[in-house]
Amino acid sequence: MNRQNKTVIDPWGSTHVADYSKLFDEFGIEPFDEQIIKRIPNPSKYMRRGIIFGHRDFQRILEAIENKQPFAVMSGLKPSNRFHIGNLLTASEIIYFQKEFGAKAFYCIADIESYADNRITYEDATDTAVDNLADMLALGLDPKNAHIWRQSEEKRVMDYAFIFGANVTTATMNAVYGEQTNFGLYMSALVQSGDIMLPQHPDFGGPKPVVVPVGLDQDPHIRLVRDLARKLSSTYGFVLPSATFHRLMRGLDGSEKMSKRNPMSYFDLSEDLDSIRSKVMNAFTGGRATIAEQKKLGGEPDKCMIQELCVFHFVDDDEKIVEAYQNCKSGALLCGEHKQEVIEVIISWVKNHRRKKEKHIDTAREILNV
Repeated sequence: MNRQNKTVIDPWGSTHVADYSKLFDEFGIEPFDEQIIKRIPNPSKYMRRGIIFGHRDFQRILEAIENKQPFAVMSGLKPSNRFHIGNLLTASEIIYFQKEFGAKAFYCIADIESYADNRITYEDATDTAVDNLADMLALGLDPKNAHIWRQSEEKRVMDYAFIFGANVTTATMNAVYGEQTNFGLYMSALVQSGDIMLPQHPDFGGPKPVVVPVGLDQDPHIRLVRDLARKLSSTYGFVLPSATFHRLMRGLDGSEKMSKRNPMSYFDLSEDLDSIRSKVMNAFTGGRATIAEQKKLGGEPDKCMIQELCVFHFVDDDEKIVEAYQNCKSGALLCGEHKQEVIEVIISWVKNHRRKKEKHIDTAREILNV
């Protein structure tokens, strides 16, 4: 199988997905289909629109929801850069489960992984960690129903990482991640397993269902921690953690994936507004070469990053999404017109977010004790 057709999943590098439907057979991911969605009261837009496309063991979470039993939602972020639109997906999913079903949120500042992957010291990561957490609070994370920690300071995570390390071989790590020249990445993966299992620590009520919303590129971490939890379940009573997988958003410039190495592929929530305008205005679209061709042949909205921005983040009304899609296909909606409309929506959203974020900076510092 050549690279064009093969799915490459690397949590620390490039992830290439030629066909999401192949993931069910290639990696044993289960489809997040209508049978699941119809059992969820008020499913999120990501669920309704197929952005969340797959899962591992989400049945446990469904049963907890239906039986009104406690469960937790866990995820985190490396403090290696400012919060950007690619981070909004996971953030929104954590907040959704917390608000909609009362799940206790466990949010990790992955400063150990940030050092292992990006060589950012814990001290240098502090300001970014505070900034990222303030973004999360502004988006709606409720700190009163959450446990928030830095990996480097959470002893319970370290204890789990050591236990897991004593129960895994180098061969297993190579099988999950491929051979890594930086052994620190393996160590950070074990720490991340500790993060994922922290909600089941006795200090937080012991074993329970936990859902981890992630992008597809994080699936190796999910496979590792589920294998470790299975191996140690008889000793610690672990419940295998569940996961939902969302599609990876393409770069604004039409590239396969947003990348910090390519500034034109994304914008962050603290970026200069003129810069955001420029990037969206220059985003890749599915438009034709001329207006005449667009009106005659129609556009190609499936290729369009303006449409993708709306679907993923900035338009909540499903009917408006469908209307814009159909108008583009018919040629009634021109790219320039759509861009101007969406730019104003984005700028308004960013301004509102920044006003809320400013009010949460001191709270973020208090939570992180810095």
